[in-house]
Amino acid sequence: MNKYIDKSIKLTEHFTLSEMCSTSVETADHNFPTQSVITNLRRLCGWLEALRAYPTPGTLSPSPIYINSGYRSQAVNQAVGGVATSNHLTGCAADIRCSGIEQALRYAAYLLDISKERGEAFDEIIIEHRAKTGSYWVHFAVRASGNRRKVKICEL
Repeated sequence: MNKYIDKSIKLTEHFTLSEMCSTSVETADHNFPTQSVITNLRRLCGWLEALRAYPTPGTLSPSPIYINSGYRSQAVNQAVGGVATSNHLTGCAADIRCSGIEQALRYAAYLLDISKERGEAFDEIIIEHRAKTGSYWVHFAVRASGNRRKVKICEL
């Protein structure tokens, strides 16, 4: 992996490579994507742009989207306890932080609407909740092919 990739590269209008590779784990120095991962991140961020344009309920303003995790190298994925087959490893997934279950449900429903409107499949929409911390996020993944349209809610 190329340690000298310019992480200020814009993947789409509102998403940079830096944001999609950000991590706080000690192995962060090894979180540099290949060109094929960058291609996958661009596809993923195209969907996230549509979600970012989704208005905050009760306003006409778009919702800010905060990415907890995008691309993960093997080392980063292992450090955070990710599964060996994680879509994060190929730049096909992002975890979107949510303020609560209501926002997570809205994001998931809107991503389903985007899929229907575009006539394109996604791989996963998973609403995840960590009871210990009370945090919610939506894990969203889209692959170049072989998308499964998997939708579920998980309590961690």
